[in-house]
Amino acid sequence: QVQLVESGGGLVQAGGSLRLSCAASGRTFSTNNMAWFRQAPGKEREFVAAISWSGGVTYYGDSVKGRSTISRDNAKNTVYLQMNNLKPEDTAVYYCGLDWGAQGIGVMIARVRRGDYGMDYWGKGSLVTVSS
Repeated sequence: QVQLVESGGGLVQAGGSLRLSCAASGRTFSTNNMAWFRQAPGKEREFVAAISWSGGVTYYGDSVKGRSTISRDNAKNTVYLQMNNLKPEDTAVYYCGLDWGAQGIGVMIARVRRGDYGMDYWGKGSLVTVSS
């Protein structure tokens, strides 16, 4: 059973930065695509960022493009989301998801663009609160 555990969330002032981490169990982490999603109070889940098995391909949602960077350290089985210039609108529970990746990240990105956010495994989420 693959498990994902997010960390790094918390309270930050507008304009500040946070780095979220998602640690995955198992030794097949490097073969999987991973992604970050978020859900703000009263809103639907939103795609944030995705990264390929090797880290060579990244993709960002429009709301965080230019302010966020997704990366991964396969030796640590961990994916990161660095968020800069945070805004109150970024307040949300942030979830990491793991996609098995057998079909490649292009397939996953296509699904995400269609609004299909299905992932093989999900973390329980980490709350980010950005104050004004």
